[in-house]
Amino acid sequence: MGLQLRLYLLLGLMLGIFYAVILGVSYALGWHNLIFYAVLAVGLVFVQYLIGPWMVSKMMKVKYVSEQEQPELHQMIGELAREAGIHKPRIGISEVDLPNAFAFGRTRGDARICVTRGIMRLLSKEELRAVLGHEISHVKHRDMVLITVLSVLPMVCYFIALNLLLAGIFGGRRGGGGSILPLIGLGMLVVYFITNLLVLYGSRIREYYADRGSVMLGNRPRHLATALYKLAYGNARAPKQALKQAEGIKAFFVNDPSRAMIEIKELKEIDADMSGTIDANELAALRTKTIRLSTGDKLMELFSTHPNMLRRIKHLSSLMSE
Repeated sequence: MGLQLRLYLLLGLMLGIFYAVILGVSYALGWHNLIFYAVLAVGLVFVQYLIGPWMVSKMMKVKYVSEQEQPELHQMIGELAREAGIHKPRIGISEVDLPNAFAFGRTRGDARICVTRGIMRLLSKEELRAVLGHEISHVKHRDMVLITVLSVLPMVCYFIALNLLLAGIFGGRRGGGGSILPLIGLGMLVVYFITNLLVLYGSRIREYYADRGSVMLGNRPRHLATALYKLAYGNARAPKQALKQAEGIKAFFVNDPSRAMIEIKELKEIDADMSGTIDANELAALRTKTIRLSTGDKLMELFSTHPNMLRRIKHLSSLMSE
């Protein structure tokens, strides 16, 4: 309920900021300019929303597979979908040489869940099921639509700021150097920066929420924690070309591949017996510990789509009794 409340509060805050932007910009520029940039931003986001699944499929070299081709994967996702109360998504295999999993699509009915061949070789059945439960929870929570909606406001602010700054520059060359428009444009850039941070915050909340969703679907927290640990090692060993290929859509992944080396160092603090897994005792021991992050780690998390891994595993430890 706490995670749901945060998402609702975030949506309310973004709507409040949007209302303030409407009032401020309509006063400075007039309604017709505001409507133009709002329509432009919404249009671009809508186009991205329409062609997004196709782009992700092409970038990640996804091949959709039948039940005959991947019976175990279909069975696992089918069972999780039934438990979540949603239709079974389309299932695909990504040929990118990077162990991970991701969910995408426009709606629940259009949802797709894909895994790379690397993750199927890397994880045990229980660990893979925990990861797939995380992705099913993204679909159940309609996270694809949520992030699309949240992304509209930063784009509106960007277009308005750009227009005001250009108007101030070229207006100044024509003798209107005293215009207040560039100052308003700089203010809108600040709003754009803040709203982008809020979108990233929303993305991090949905990762915590999907982790909890996986546990609610019957997966043990230690299996998801171990899966994240193994994925960090697998991503760290992945070819640079594979990391570069997936850079544009890493927000969809169960963990951020670009932070793999940092995550390995963080998770070694939990893996007391250096077994390469996080067992129930190690996870239980984390429940009583206080996670203290450096200023650099806090800043890195602030600009990330995924939570700090230590905090994320700490959250999983709190779900052990659920």
